[in-house]
Amino acid sequence: MDPTGHKYFGTVDYVIFALLLIASMTIGLYYAFTGGRQRTTQELLFADRKMKCLPLSLSLMATFQSAVAIIGTPAEVFTNGTQYWFIGCSYILGLLIPAHIFIPVFYRLHLTSAYQYLELRFSKAVRICGTVTFIFQMVIYMGVGIYTPALALNAVTGFNLWGAVLATGSVCTLYTALGGLKAVVWTDVFQTVVMFTGQLAVIIVGIQQAGGLSEVWVKVREGGRISGIDLNPDPTVRHTFWTLGVGGVFLMLSLYGVNQAQVQRYLSTRTEREAVMSCYMVFPCLQVGLTLSCLMGLVMYACYGDESNPYVKSKDQMVLYFVMDMLQDFPGLPGLFVACLFSASLSTISSAFNSLTTVTMVDLIKPHYSMSESRATLLSKILALSYGIICLAVSYVVHLMNSSVLQAALSIFGMVGGPLLGLFCLGIFFPCANSIGALIGLAAGLVMAFWIGIGGFLAQISIPVEVYLLNFTNTRPDVSDNITALTATIDSAHNKSSGRLGLHGLYSLSYMWYSAVNSSTVVLIGLIFSFMTGPTKPNDITSGTVYPVVKNLQNLSKPSVCCSSSPELRNKEVNGNVKEESAPAEERETFLPSHPTPCVEHETSV
Repeated sequence: MDPTGHKYFGTVDYVIFALLLIASMTIGLYYAFTGGRQRTTQELLFADRKMKCLPLSLSLMATFQSAVAIIGTPAEVFTNGTQYWFIGCSYILGLLIPAHIFIPVFYRLHLTSAYQYLELRFSKAVRICGTVTFIFQMVIYMGVGIYTPALALNAVTGFNLWGAVLATGSVCTLYTALGGLKAVVWTDVFQTVVMFTGQLAVIIVGIQQAGGLSEVWVKVREGGRISGIDLNPDPTVRHTFWTLGVGGVFLMLSLYGVNQAQVQRYLSTRTEREAVMSCYMVFPCLQVGLTLSCLMGLVMYACYGDESNPYVKSKDQMVLYFVMDMLQDFPGLPGLFVACLFSASLSTISSAFNSLTTVTMVDLIKPHYSMSESRATLLSKILALSYGIICLAVSYVVHLMNSSVLQAALSIFGMVGGPLLGLFCLGIFFPCANSIGALIGLAAGLVMAFWIGIGGFLAQISIPVEVYLLNFTNTRPDVSDNITALTATIDSAHNKSSGRLGLHGLYSLSYMWYSAVNSSTVVLIGLIFSFMTGPTKPNDITSGTVYPVVKNLQNLSKPSVCCSSSPELRNKEVNGNVKEESAPAEERETFLPSHPTPCVEHETSV
């Protein structure tokens, strides 16, 4: 170790890290030069709609099991205990609802972009607003996803910061642009295996270094890191069972229900049933990932306890410091974990590139410009490259964020994904909602999101200022009277604001409730303005765009009748003139009993 605390990679570590990048790139090149060679948008963006559920489920998990989670979750458990594990309870409803509501609706409408639904249900203006909001969300998240592991690696090992960022971003951009969705899914599968292997290796070695499994248990229990179920209903408490188990459901719905990165994978399956099964199979994958991350945090605590480390500037660097410290006598294992970390980063970013390319082509370019298939495919690849460059640019400003990466990432999805979830829920569950209500509701949800988010960020900044003032009072008696008066004023203001439900309470809201509050705001405001401007008439609703909640509840004890399907947007007008097709009886599904006409189980092109 040098005076800066850096622990450097050995030759074997560099080789393993390089092999990860080479393997990922090779998979992309393989799909670029085999099969249809990505010559159509159908193959490039949707893998010819022939993907199977097992690789898709691993890809679905890897998309948001990013480097942020691998660094942030162990750091969270190390610092605050296992309370965060209860977010796993939200996975149940967070995946069942998409499997039985969102997937059937989107799949039977033959969509290529989730935001085509918004035009079918509302209007073109709502579709564009939803698309732009999604692009903003994913571009910001990409910056967090690519910069975070590189920053932590640089802080602990001295590994060149921008060298890591450029290597990750360049490789990811190239294999996504060349290999399309097939390359993204299969590299996700490979990278998921690397992720689990790297985490498991670190946990096993860490347990041995700590003195065995029983010793780990004793240390974490005595250190108060084993958390019970906290049933405190206060929404301002950062992590309780309710914030994680209930607030987490809304976060999961925004990720696995309406996010284009996931919807695109559902739509790439051969049948609707395989799409549903892939959603089911995500549950055990997520639980394994969460358990490994929590175990790593506990092993870290068993090894270090509450000791402060002068070389670790933030808790998010703790994981990599632990890896380099504990595994320095095991050549290759530090490189394996860093490969695990960057695998998570690559899987997230590649999924973002692919989904951003799709919505840009389908929602913003194709409706306004007609072009040949070969030209559209070429433009899609150029868009993927362009988003790669944008991702690298955004990573330059991400370092200004001083909160934990886990909280920062989940806050982004709550602040922007929440309003998008509310917009889709407004359309799917409320037939009376109209286009004006949807637009005003989305705007209100975004305003609420950034009001709470920015207000909470600024409120957190005030705390270090007060701590500094109190410390300054103790070291400078000559100004103690003025400082004491000032801190007394601050304390008085805090006591008054905390004693009532006001802005202070709103700004103190746990970040896990962001998605729930923001999506509820969209639905509430959207319904109010829909009734004020005239609710949508039943005859004006495009077939298949509304989920019949009441009818389904009435028919729970009766045989279900399949709904009618609306074909894909490019072949139909958005005015409700829908041409129905019949499917073979053995392929008919029974998820959405809204019409007496048979449901279509389809295989169509983009």
